[in-house]
Amino acid sequence: MNKTIPTFKNGSNNLMNDISAEELKQRLNIGETLNIIDVREPYEYEEFNIGARLIPLGDLQDNLDDLEDWQSSEVIIHCRSGARSAAAKAFMLQNGFHNVRSLSGGMVAYQALN
Repeated sequence: MNKTIPTFKNGSNNLMNDISAEELKQRLNIGETLNIIDVREPYEYEEFNIGARLIPLGDLQDNLDDLEDWQSSEVIIHCRSGARSAAAKAFMLQNGFHNVRSLSGGMVAYQALN
C-alpha cells in the first residue's frame, strides 16, 4: 500500500464525487447515519464539530487500518475549507477505499448555512 499523503496546490482532487454543505446538512438533519472523518486539528474540532470521528490529517496514515470496515462504504471527509480533506480523500482512494467524498468548502461552508 502507498501510504504517502498527497498534497495538491489547489486543494482539490477528483471533485466530481464531493459533497456539498447543503447535502451533508440535509442528511444529518434527517438522522442518516454517516461515516464522517474530521481531519482538522483537535483545537479546531473543539471550537465547532458535527460529531465526526476526529483523525487529524497527519494521523490518518497511522489510523487507516482502524477504518478498514469503511472501505466499501461511503466516507465523508471534512476540514476547515476543503484542502486537507481533498488530500485525505486522495490518500484513502489510493489505499483501497472506494467511495470517499470531501466536503466542498469544509466547515466554513457548513457553518455559513446557519
